[in-house]
Amino acid sequence: EVQLVESGGGLVQAGGSLRLSCAASGFTFDDYAIGWFRQAPGKEREGVSCVTNDNGRTYYADSVKGRFTISSDNAKNTVYLQMNSLKPEDTAVYYCAAGGYFCSPFLNSYDYWGQGTQVTVSS
Repeated sequence: EVQLVESGGGLVQAGGSLRLSCAASGFTFDDYAIGWFRQAPGKEREGVSCVTNDNGRTYYADSVKGRFTISSDNAKNTVYLQMNSLKPEDTAVYYCAAGGYFCSPFLNSYDYWGQGTQVTVSS
């Protein structure tokens, strides 16, 4: 059974940091790209970052470049999203997803989704 479990969300003040984790199981980790998406109230889910596990190539949305860093620990089947200099507009439910082989910012590239973790940034 494929499982993606996110953790690390919470409440933080603007300018603060959080590190999200996505623990994966039930599939061959190296053969899948892992993406982070977020969905704010009343808005569509959007791609934030992703990593191609086989070669380590990454993608970042313009809104998070220079502030967020994605990394992958293949030995632990876990992907992290380090989020620094957080802004109130980063407030959303953050989801990790697995799918395809190459990193993609598009939702329909992913087959498996976690349950999400809430990130709230206060001003």
